[in-house]
Amino acid sequence: MTKRDVIRAVLEGRTPPYVPWSFGFTVEAREKLVKHFGSDDLEPVLGNHLLGLGDGVGFFDDIGDDRVRDVFGVVWDRSIDKDIGVVERIVLDEPSLAGYHFPDPVHERFFADIPEKIATYGDRFRVFNIGFSLYERAWTMRGMENLMIDFIDNPAFVRALFRAIAEYNIAQVRRAVEFDIDAVYFGDDWGQQHGLQMGPAKWHEFIYPEITRMYRAVHDAGKYVFIHSCGDVDELFGDLISIGVNCFNPFQPEVMDVFSLMREYRGRLAFHGGLSTQKTLPYGTADEVRDETRRLIAAGRDGGYILAPAHAVEGDVPLENMLAFIEEAWAQ
Repeated sequence: MTKRDVIRAVLEGRTPPYVPWSFGFTVEAREKLVKHFGSDDLEPVLGNHLLGLGDGVGFFDDIGDDRVRDVFGVVWDRSIDKDIGVVERIVLDEPSLAGYHFPDPVHERFFADIPEKIATYGDRFRVFNIGFSLYERAWTMRGMENLMIDFIDNPAFVRALFRAIAEYNIAQVRRAVEFDIDAVYFGDDWGQQHGLQMGPAKWHEFIYPEITRMYRAVHDAGKYVFIHSCGDVDELFGDLISIGVNCFNPFQPEVMDVFSLMREYRGRLAFHGGLSTQKTLPYGTADEVRDETRRLIAAGRDGGYILAPAHAVEGDVPLENMLAFIEEAWAQ
């Protein structure tokens, strides 16, 4: 079986020949691995099973002084967080879309490298990424506090904003599926350490209708739906399955019981993640990382699981801890 076939088996509730993996690293963590392996290209080294395509956040233009601008016009401060940054300047100062023009969702820059990547890593499962796909895109444009107030004071504006963002994403999906891809991956953090940021009522009122449309566009094209949502969101799994989610990430052990959830949802929902990035990886020993990785592999042998840290590995994780989970994946 190719890596692509192994992932399909996982998503379809079949028993894979081994537990597949796909690891991600922040800039600082990646530098440690580049130095260790002596190569700037880690993909052949790691042997990941997922091939990421597109752009997870939305192409940044460097405007100097550690500031970048995304395609929506939002300015980010990257002086500390080198991977994404912190929103410094929003584009919607008022609860209105009047005068704002969305970027082109099908600009060639989102798709230009897809043929080359598929040609290079054709055995991998191909996933087109749409990061900040709804709620996150909205608060980056409007500001977090403003959007939370808008949920109460300006609900019509929130619906219009979410609808416009969803239309943008659906247009991008329709272009992406013209390529030989397997899935679309939507990133949209809804959770916090305990519960949903906006609460379940607002999630169902504003977010659920639009993600239903976005996910349907993917399934109508015969592709799988992957989503990423940090935090304590397992209360939503039933709703997410009902609208077609096939794989959930990051699957954080600090906020949910990953082993019981694997058993409960096997055959209905696959998981990608699960290895603690808040505790074990930065603060545990290499042996503790190996033990946790082995437990996850054992639990995932019956299917429904892609091994990975719960999020992109941060720069405070020791090299030996990174090598521990990488080597356990290879050793299967």
